[in-house]
Amino acid sequence: MPKLYEYFGLIILFYSNEHEPIHVHCKFQRKESKAELIFENGKFLEVRIANVTGKEPLDSQNLKKFKRLVEVYRDDIVRKWVDFFVYNKTIEFERITKKL
Repeated sequence: MPKLYEYFGLIILFYSNEHEPIHVHCKFQRKESKAELIFENGKFLEVRIANVTGKEPLDSQNLKKFKRLVEVYRDDIVRKWVDFFVYNKTIEFERITKKL
């Protein structure tokens, strides 16, 4: 379960047994949501927020911060997904301390 980012208490990560579409999970306290990166014909379309089965979703304020982080770090998330799931590389964790 590689941890990608920490952003003002939000923990953004991949689970080791993930599936497409490319997505990241965000945990805050005992709540969790995920953000899917939607592409069509190689072109980015949108960040789609989804609930995680069996978990209470993030509140609206944290969902907004999570979505913004995914939008800003989209290309880095895609690179990390390929590195981890295709090339089996170790992912480096990053703590983000500036407001996005």
